[in-house]
Amino acid sequence: MKKYLVIGLMLLPFLATSQSRKVWLFHADEYYQHADYHNALLNYQNALSDTSGLQSMIIPYEASTSKQRLKNTGREIDSNRVVPVKDYIEHQIGMCYVRTFDYKKAEAHFSEKKNIESYPEDLYHLAVAQMNVNQPEAAIYTFEQYIASETYSDSLLRSAQLSITGCYYAMDETNTKKKVSVELADTTVFNRGTAAFAPMFFGSENKLMFTSARDGGVLFDPEKQESAYLCDLYWTEMSPDSTWAAPKNFGRPLNSGQHDASSTLSKNNVIYYTRWNDEDRSEQHIYLARMVNLMFYEAFKLPESVNLSGYRSINPFVTTDAKKLYFSSNRPGGEGGMDLWQIALDETGNVMGEATNLGRPINSELDEVAPFFHEVSSALFFSSNGHNSIGGLDIYKAAYNKGNRSFDSPENMGIPINSSQDDAYIIWDAMMHYGYFASDRADCENGHCYNIYTIKNEPIKIFLEGYAYNDDDGEILPNTKLTFKDVDFVFDPFDVMTDENGFYQKELDKNQEIFIKATKPSYFADAASVNTKPITSTTTLIQDFYLRPIPTDEIEIDGIEYDFNSSTLRSISKEILDELYDFLVLNNNLIVEINSHTDARGTDKYNLSLSERRAESCVTYLLSRGISEKRLKAVGYGESQPNYLKDAKKNPVLDENGKRIILAEAYINAQSTEEIQEEYHQRNRRTSFKVVGETFNLQSK
Repeated sequence: MKKYLVIGLMLLPFLATSQSRKVWLFHADEYYQHADYHNALLNYQNALSDTSGLQSMIIPYEASTSKQRLKNTGREIDSNRVVPVKDYIEHQIGMCYVRTFDYKKAEAHFSEKKNIESYPEDLYHLAVAQMNVNQPEAAIYTFEQYIASETYSDSLLRSAQLSITGCYYAMDETNTKKKVSVELADTTVFNRGTAAFAPMFFGSENKLMFTSARDGGVLFDPEKQESAYLCDLYWTEMSPDSTWAAPKNFGRPLNSGQHDASSTLSKNNVIYYTRWNDEDRSEQHIYLARMVNLMFYEAFKLPESVNLSGYRSINPFVTTDAKKLYFSSNRPGGEGGMDLWQIALDETGNVMGEATNLGRPINSELDEVAPFFHEVSSALFFSSNGHNSIGGLDIYKAAYNKGNRSFDSPENMGIPINSSQDDAYIIWDAMMHYGYFASDRADCENGHCYNIYTIKNEPIKIFLEGYAYNDDDGEILPNTKLTFKDVDFVFDPFDVMTDENGFYQKELDKNQEIFIKATKPSYFADAASVNTKPITSTTTLIQDFYLRPIPTDEIEIDGIEYDFNSSTLRSISKEILDELYDFLVLNNNLIVEINSHTDARGTDKYNLSLSERRAESCVTYLLSRGISEKRLKAVGYGESQPNYLKDAKKNPVLDENGKRIILAEAYINAQSTEEIQEEYHQRNRRTSFKVVGETFNLQSK
């Protein structure tokens, strides 16, 4: 009996430890399921070591969740895999480091604890950690190991391939913008407490609102909550001496005692922002609050067209005209992960209709967050880990093409704006001289601490260059004059000449829309428009000009029609003459003769009179549009100048002697069918113009 008692007493510590480990593990899984990865980590560590007494703490950062259905004995990860409890705990500890963005500890942990048999994906997570601690070469090697393995996951394969691209991007020195400067923002104003992020202009460029978790915030239950770990919205204003005033908490009811973050203000004083609580961080939603003299009405959650139940909707941004709201969400219908969406707003700031996904090429299989649309440059800035990120979230720019209403492919903003860790929430002033963003690049006790940084952009140089060509044969045209005119009349017109190689180059200022006309004696002018307003980085624009030689023959104006036996212009004729008007405006040095011709049927006298009246009709219309009478001459030739035969490309058809075939009456009558004869008579009934001078001075009008 004593023997059994001794054995029982010996087993008691083991049984107690086993029961204790189950409790720690149960709580750890619960915390993990609710995206509270810090407390999950503490409990997993306790389950591994059974060490009690560790304190809990909530870190207020947005993080995606990873829900796994788990058994109490062997941990079933999917229908085909069962792993030892110890391997499961080791994996979960590493994942907690990843989910809290503590990549230094994640890299050390996965390097030491690679449970490749139980968790082949840990090799992928090790590579991600290496990438985020600025070890791109090591990350490439590890990613390639993972891709080459027989146990890679299809869901992670694309991410691994993209990450390799990002590593090579980080190693390319040309992607470092050496003239861009990034500095930590004023620590006494912005970067206090445990987190500071999501800067946004607050009505003007000298006012900012931002998110921060610091002492002195709004609490719902002071006995259970710590302000240092609870996000609130703050605002500050720059004084005339360029220093920022002490930040002010917006207070209740905008700040709620929950996490209130990433805000945007519309021109009609409506604030949209993100709110969530620590009980279920996967439930993050966008709220609306109306402001009057810095006082707020009670905020309310936007409807399911934005906040779909069971999914996250965060990071709102309202456009300058207050007609559209961008936001990020993992709701169904996207490309994968968090995607960027848009929805229309009515005049009161309420959402209208259904949200639409921005689609490719903006959204990827992974995450896109923190949108900011820069109106002056028509460019969308956002953060993503699904393109060629150099680590974590990178900031990208995608130009908006108003013509086809679509975004161009995103462009990585490069180093130093982006780092090997998370970079997000970028905003720019109107001229893109300076901006603000948030990054966790600095070392932090908890592994992931967003701070707000200021950007001073590189001096933006814009060069325009190209060649002038003869449009007929492609030969270069030296000494071609290019006249630059500002559409907004900010600067006076100026001229640039092409050199002996037909080449020109000119540096332009930002935020200009310029009309350029290329002219050369004996050539028709060419023109182009150049807009530097959308340009946000040093750029060389290419604009070539193609000038056609002025022919000695008349130029037929196709499509001029009159009523039968009349000189009255039909509507279609006026539309064609409008094109001639545009041509004469561009070539405002030309003096032209408007000619009208008839076929040979009818008397010579009548045909001459009819053609003169028709030519006068054309001239009268052009005069009514504003062309000077000194530039126009109406001439009727009747049937005296028959046309010549042309092919489908308007080139002359030549006879056996190499001469043009004239559509004289005898030639027409010799044709085999009446249909061909009528076609040739129609070709003789034509209106044309001919350049008779190039020296008209517009100032003499």
